[in-house]
Amino acid sequence: MYEGKSIRVTKHDGGIAELCFDRKDESVNKFDQQTLGELRDVAAALAADSNLKGLVVTSAKSVFIVGADIMEFGANFQRPEDEIAAWGLKANEIFNAIEDLPFPTVSAVNGIALGGGFEMALSTDYRVMSETAMVGLPETKLGIIPGFGGTVRLPRLIGADNAIEWIAGASQNKPAAALAVGAVDAVVKPEKLFDAAVSLVNQANAGQYDWKARRAQKTGPLKLDMIEQMMVFSTSEAFIAGKAGKNYPAPVAAVKAIQKAAGKGRDDALKIEAAAFAKLAKTTVADALIGLFLNDQFLKKTAKAQMKGAIEIKQAAVLGAGIMGGGIAYQSAVKGTPIIMKDIADAALDLGMGEANKLLSKQVARKKLTPEKAGAILSTIRPTLNYGDFGNVDIVIEAVVENPKIKKSVLAETESLVKPGTIIASNTSSISIQELSTAMKHPENFLGMHFFNPVHRMPLVEVIYADKTSKEAIAATVSLATKMGKTPIVVKNCPGFLVNRILFPYFGGWLALIRDGADFVAVDKIMEKFGWPMGPAYLQDVVGIDTSHHVGDVLAEGYPDRMGKTFETALDVMYEAKRYGQKNGIGFFKYSTDPKGKPKKEVAPDTYELIGKVQPNGKQDISEEDVIDRLMLPMIIETVRCLDEGIVGSPQEADMGLILGIGFPPFRGGALKYADTLGMKTVLEKAAKFAHLGKLYEPTESMKKMAADGTTYYTK
Repeated sequence: MYEGKSIRVTKHDGGIAELCFDRKDESVNKFDQQTLGELRDVAAALAADSNLKGLVVTSAKSVFIVGADIMEFGANFQRPEDEIAAWGLKANEIFNAIEDLPFPTVSAVNGIALGGGFEMALSTDYRVMSETAMVGLPETKLGIIPGFGGTVRLPRLIGADNAIEWIAGASQNKPAAALAVGAVDAVVKPEKLFDAAVSLVNQANAGQYDWKARRAQKTGPLKLDMIEQMMVFSTSEAFIAGKAGKNYPAPVAAVKAIQKAAGKGRDDALKIEAAAFAKLAKTTVADALIGLFLNDQFLKKTAKAQMKGAIEIKQAAVLGAGIMGGGIAYQSAVKGTPIIMKDIADAALDLGMGEANKLLSKQVARKKLTPEKAGAILSTIRPTLNYGDFGNVDIVIEAVVENPKIKKSVLAETESLVKPGTIIASNTSSISIQELSTAMKHPENFLGMHFFNPVHRMPLVEVIYADKTSKEAIAATVSLATKMGKTPIVVKNCPGFLVNRILFPYFGGWLALIRDGADFVAVDKIMEKFGWPMGPAYLQDVVGIDTSHHVGDVLAEGYPDRMGKTFETALDVMYEAKRYGQKNGIGFFKYSTDPKGKPKKEVAPDTYELIGKVQPNGKQDISEEDVIDRLMLPMIIETVRCLDEGIVGSPQEADMGLILGIGFPPFRGGALKYADTLGMKTVLEKAAKFAHLGKLYEPTESMKKMAADGTTYYTK
C-alpha cells in the first residue's frame, strides 16, 4: 500500500493493514520531520481505504521507536513559544488521525518504545508488548514534558496517579509493570507478537473487545470528580516539587498540564500540553539537559572510535587492596572481567575483599543478584600476596599509596614480571603520568586510569596519556573502562589531569572568599541553591582535607601563577588541626552517624574560631551573586584553558567530565555550557570585576575573541 524511507504499509489477509516502521540506513526508528510526514500520508491513505478492517503497527528494528529525533530540537526550540506550540499541535494532528481510524488498531511493541515511540503506541486502541520490550515517557529527564499526546492519553488510560508517577519519574517500564497498570493489554513472547496483535484486532471486530469504548475513554475527559482531582493533583504536585527541586521544573509542569486538561476532551487537552511543552522548551534547563543527552551520545561515539582495534582484556589485576582496590576489583568482576587483587599485607586484602563482598551483598539485598550469582562473581576476584599469576594478565591497574617514589618502584617491579605488551595503568589522582612513565622500560604500554571514589558509584574514568603512550594502550584501556560500565574520557597528561585541575581553581576562589570574610556555611547554602550537590566546605570534608591539601600542593607547583599559595588558608588551618573531614569525624563540619548508619553533618562552633585566624578583616557580608561568580569564574576559565591546550578534545568531553566526575549541576550543562548561557561578554565583564584577585580571574585570549565574535562553545 505504501513504501517510504521510514514507513511501509502492507495489506494482510482479512483486511488487516500492517504499518511497519523501518527507517532506511539507520539502526533505530525515531520520529523526525520525514517520518512524521510519511505517517501523515499513511494515516490519510488508511482512512480512505474502505476495505480495511484493522491496523497493526510494528517495527522491523530490534527497538520499536526510540522517540523523537532530539537532533531536531535545537533549531525547533529557537523559535518563539507560540510557534513551538503550533508545531506540537500540527504533529498531534497526525497521531489523532491514527487514533480516529474507522477500525480497531493495535501496536505490537517489540522493543524499546520511549517518548514519541510510546506516544505512537498510545494513539492506537490496544498495545501488545513483547516480554523483552520497555515502555515509558522519559521527557522530564530532558527538561520538557511529552509533546505527542502523552500527558493526555496516558492518564486517561491508566489513571492520573499512575500516569503522574510514570511521567514525572521519567521511568522506563518493564512488561509486568506496564500490564499491571493497563498501559498495555497483553504481554507475549517475541515470536508470538504479531499473531497476538492480529488476534486482538479480530477479537475487537468480533465484539469481544469494545474498541469504540476504549477510544472514547482515551479521547474524553478524565473520569475524576472534583474531590478525587484535588486529592490526586495536590498531593502529587507537592511530593514531586519536593523531590525534583526548583531547578527542575518539568515534573511539576507535567502534573499541572494533566490537571488543567483533566476536564477537557482530547483536542482541548492537547492544546494545554502543547503550551506547557513550548514554555519548557524555551528554558535554559531544557537547553542544558538536551545538550547533556547529545553530549552523552557524542562521548559514546568518541569512545567507540578510540576503542577501534583494541585487544580484549580477558584477565585484569589491581595492585593495592583497601577501599579503592576493592572497589576496582568489584567493578571489574561484576561486569565480567576476572581480576587478581595483590597487596603486601593480609589486612589490606581482607579490607579489599570485604569491600567487594559488601557491595555484592547490597546487590543481593536489592534483589539485583541471587546469592549464588554474587558468590560466583566474588570468586572471580583472587586475592594474593605475590605476583604468581601476573604473567597471564592483560592489564595491571596500580592503586597503591599516592607517593611518586613508591609508585615508581611498584610500577618498575610489576613491569619486570608481566608478559610483553601488558598494559600498566596508574590510578593516581594527581601525580604526573609523564613523570611516572620514566620508571618504565616500555612507556608505550603505560598510562593513567583515574577512577573516582566511590568506584561503584562514580561514572567517570579519566584515561591519561603521556608522550610515549601508544594508541593501542589507550584503545584497550578505554575498552575496559566501557566494559566496566564507566564513561571514559581521554585526557592529555598535565598536573591534576582534567577534573581536579578544573575543580581546584573553584576551591581557590572559595578559599580567597573565606579569607575575605565570607561565612563558610552561608557559602555552602548559596552553592547548593545554585545546584551543586554539596557546597565547597562540605565537599572538602567528603574528599578529605588531607587529600585536598596534598592535591592542592601538586597543583600549586604545576600552576604557580594562579594556583600557587600566597596566603594561609582555611584549608591549611584544618589540615594543621588534623581535622580531615568525614574520614575522622571532623573537618569544617563535625560528623556523627544517624540511625541508618549514614554520616550526619553539623556545624562545629569552633570552626569559626579556627577560620577567624585567617580572616584578617573578620566576617564580611558578600552578595550571593559575588559568591557564585568568585567560585564559578575560575572554573570556567580553567576549563577553557584545558580546551585551548588540547588537554581534552572537545567542549562536550570537558563538560561531561565535570558533571560525571564532581557533580557539576546537570541542569546548567557544564562549565562551558554555563558560559554560553551567561554569554561570553557577560563572563568577561564579571571577570573584570575581580581582576584584582589575580590570574584565576584572567580570561584567555580565546575567550576575548569569542566575546568579540559573539560565538559560543555549542551551536544552537
